[in-house]
Amino acid sequence: MLINKTHLTLTIIATLTSLHLHAAGFQLNSQSATGLGRAFSGDAVIADNASVMAKNPAAMTLFTTPALSLGLIAINSDINIQNTSITTPTPAGIMSFPVENASIGDVSYVPNIYYIHPVNENIALGASLYSNFGTLTKFPNNYGGNLPGTLKNSADIYGGTTEVKSINLGLSAAYRFNTQFSIGAGIDVIYGHGKFTRGRDLSLLPSALTGTTNLVDIDADGFAVGFNLGTVYEINQNHRFGLSYRYSPTLEADGDITYIPNASQGKPFNLNNEKLKIPLPDIIEFSGFHQLTNKFALHYSIQWIGWDSFTRLETTGNTTIKEYQWQNGWHYAVGGTYALNEKWVLRAGYMYDTSAQDQLTSISVPDSDRNWFSSGFSYHLNPHANIDFGITYLTGKDVNVTELSTGAPQLNATTHADAWLYGLQYSLTF
Repeated sequence: MLINKTHLTLTIIATLTSLHLHAAGFQLNSQSATGLGRAFSGDAVIADNASVMAKNPAAMTLFTTPALSLGLIAINSDINIQNTSITTPTPAGIMSFPVENASIGDVSYVPNIYYIHPVNENIALGASLYSNFGTLTKFPNNYGGNLPGTLKNSADIYGGTTEVKSINLGLSAAYRFNTQFSIGAGIDVIYGHGKFTRGRDLSLLPSALTGTTNLVDIDADGFAVGFNLGTVYEINQNHRFGLSYRYSPTLEADGDITYIPNASQGKPFNLNNEKLKIPLPDIIEFSGFHQLTNKFALHYSIQWIGWDSFTRLETTGNTTIKEYQWQNGWHYAVGGTYALNEKWVLRAGYMYDTSAQDQLTSISVPDSDRNWFSSGFSYHLNPHANIDFGITYLTGKDVNVTELSTGAPQLNATTHADAWLYGLQYSLTF
């Protein structure tokens, strides 16, 4: 029975990519509470705290004093797998058997910290530490346990558990040419770690030989290095634009990789001597900011994510694991900020976020076009310090999924993913 191992590694991709990915899997923006409160509209140029360097290093020149920002975002995902069935040939013909519904969402916590240090009127340096994505999706134990006979638990071939974490260290520099034009660049060092299981307790090989009772058992990590470039153009102090480009590398992850289905093809099931090559997408973002009155500002962003580079997963030993047909992703965000008084600033925003998946879909990495509805506020403790809060309701669409692995029964299901995001941030200027 051949299980699709790449369903596991898709979530590695979601967490090891650069900070700005928004489409693949169930990845979410999580740079700052201020950005969260406006659906990340204008985030590449607003520069209301140090977190702007995660989107556009050139925007660091908008700071005249050192700035520190640190925060935490909680992601409460609600992912439901419904209308599920397993279809397989039987002596009576092809038959379908229902599988119980599953809820696989959970709560993840994503911290961040940023520091910007203006060296002089023209040069600024910055450092950041954040996680692009943190999540846990877990199908119930014995998923598909209601299925009859040899089909029992077979739905777990496509389910299992997925736990992922990532850390991104960014080092950036920016230079101001004149009152209107600035540029910036940065290096991203990305570390990611994932634990995955599929086909739990379905392995027919002795665990004394394989070290697991699961069809797939992965504990892998890896590093990658990318870079980002940006520019800011200021018409004046009330109107400015930002443009950024992020290069994302091919990440190679290694560790304990046990892939039992290879044994049925006479291939080794232990792939610890190979690394998994994961092509990551480049990202381009354009943002605008316009202070229309003393109290109200309008801001917006358009982002392109080059997911069409992700056509397949393969190992460094030239083993093709699965072909994919992903499409480029986009997001469009617009928002407003209103200064209520000297202490309180209110903000809100909306984002439309498109899916990277096209014809090929999965229950283990639910994905769809999504709508973000966001609001938030800042409370100024004093002229140099403030607390920010942001909240977003993210709602997806129903997606009909069909999965089929060689030698395994076909699975059909409907997936739907929603989420609540809550962010808290503390920012300080010196």
